[in-house]
Amino acid sequence: MSVLSDHPVRPDYSALRVGVLYGGDSPERAGSIVSGEAASKALSVQGVRAELIDLTGLDLAALSGRIDVALLAAHGLGGEDGKVQGALDLLGIPYTGSGVLASATGMHKVRFKELMQSNLVDTPSWVDISPSWSIDTAISTASMSLGYPLFLKPVSGGGSLAAGIARDSTELRDLLSQARERPYDGYLIEEYVPGTPCSVGVLETEGELHTLPVHSVETDRPFYDYEAKHDLALRREQCPALIPDLMSTRLRQLALRAHRRIGAHGVSRVDFLLSPDGRTPMLEINTVPGLSPSGNLATMAAAAGIPYEELILRVLDTAFTKPAYVP
Repeated sequence: MSVLSDHPVRPDYSALRVGVLYGGDSPERAGSIVSGEAASKALSVQGVRAELIDLTGLDLAALSGRIDVALLAAHGLGGEDGKVQGALDLLGIPYTGSGVLASATGMHKVRFKELMQSNLVDTPSWVDISPSWSIDTAISTASMSLGYPLFLKPVSGGGSLAAGIARDSTELRDLLSQARERPYDGYLIEEYVPGTPCSVGVLETEGELHTLPVHSVETDRPFYDYEAKHDLALRREQCPALIPDLMSTRLRQLALRAHRRIGAHGVSRVDFLLSPDGRTPMLEINTVPGLSPSGNLATMAAAAGIPYEELILRVLDTAFTKPAYVP
């Protein structure tokens, strides 16, 4: 079955009230607003009755009777970590993407990395920094276990927020000191793997999973940070990526494997690094990928011949193709 099929099986959306859940109070609020507003507009121009609903201060119980289905465009804590998904399950409101377990697993980088490592998938070596550790303990543990350079990131965060490279203990101390002032409850320190960031989208069409063309990006910034991810002028994209066919096939297979292994549903984006030495470590999976028209998922979909408006409909379709019970 082709990803390019023009006739996916879907309900009559003109008869349904779609709530586009976005915003919230996570550090990724700004990106979530972009996703939500773009997705809502794409639905509206196709005759779908879509209502933008900000999660900030929202009593989720009030959604019962207000909407018939939820399109999730909320990124970060409280949006893609299983909490909203669980509430919607209890309310009996269908929603796009993965269920509680897959969402929580995908959001928690340490759990995801442990799962991938146990399945013999390459992922950068890491140290899980306990919140009870002193900065000196974190530095000595990471230095002895991994060496330098290192990469610090939140355990449950995205968008490269609160992340950075440490080339020595002084830089790591600075990053850890700044981390304590951020709204994240845990961090991990990874070996720094130089290379080109790339992504593979996984998208369900007519009940079957397909991978989208590999997307690669280059930036002159120290790494692919939040600013580069949200400013086209700070990055150079290639989709399909200019890589050997065998490598492209392998990355797409690994992305599908990760999606299935965590029990994800409908749509995801899996991120990798292409190292100059040929290594292709998997970094993470995003079960609520960004829905901006200029984002990675939309770019990959366009390369597969799927226009943006159709992509949003296919994401919405995933709310109605889940099994009767999803953990």
